[in-house]
Amino acid sequence: MKILLNNQVLRDSLRPYNDVGFIPTMGGIHNGHISLIKHSKKNCKKTIVSIFINPKQFDNIKDYKTYPSNLNKDLSILRKTKNVDFVYVPKYEDIYSSKRKTKIVIKKKDKILCAKFRRGHFEGVLDVMDRMTNLIKPKKIFMGKKDFQQLFLVKNFIKKIYGTKIIACETIRNKKKLALSTRNNLLTKKQQNKASNIISKLFIIKKNLKNKKNINKILLEEKILIEKNYNVSIEYLEFRNIKNLFISNKFSQSKIFIAYYIGGVRLIDNF
Repeated sequence: MKILLNNQVLRDSLRPYNDVGFIPTMGGIHNGHISLIKHSKKNCKKTIVSIFINPKQFDNIKDYKTYPSNLNKDLSILRKTKNVDFVYVPKYEDIYSSKRKTKIVIKKKDKILCAKFRRGHFEGVLDVMDRMTNLIKPKKIFMGKKDFQQLFLVKNFIKKIYGTKIIACETIRNKKKLALSTRNNLLTKKQQNKASNIISKLFIIKKNLKNKKNINKILLEEKILIEKNYNVSIEYLEFRNIKNLFISNKFSQSKIFIAYYIGGVRLIDNF
């Protein structure tokens, strides 16, 4: 496993290869990331993982400063997998050395879910993904479905510009159905159990939504109950079509989308 600390080393190292799988991360490597790496290993000749906490996708400076970071631990985990060929650990200037010619703007129809509540977040995500894709030139990018809106926007944006294939991989969960996330490290054990209980409850609720009408009306009622019973703040709890992210009242081809706060930590999920 070779660690690439600047763009020149990155270019020199990847130049011989035209079948590279890319897993973009902000560190905090967990089994969800390992799953993406395994998919890349099966589908591509070489696999590269990036570790870069991108300041431009944070709408809250405190969130940026407290985001879990332990590079040595991450590198140790990645090394043990024996499935990673390169780890790209750029500095800010490696990514943002040039100014954009055109400003990235999220369409009005896409300002839903997280985009509605996190101003500038997805503009920052698309900016860094554009820059990294241009640098790495991967054949495939592997991303998890937990950040579904991010996956949806990146897939449309990157494919249009580069033709790079975005591979959507299933969300990895713990035994209590909580989606693995770097932000889980900011929660106490008690808070993690609470999050697990909320998600387990929502899995049951979703099962009971089959053949129901007015699904989003039901979810609005459930949102009020969950906030009261679990003492949490829910930003949104909605049922949306997975093809276009439009509000849906049809069970088929749709998912529950949720964003909520536990102890000041923002968690998202979909299922």
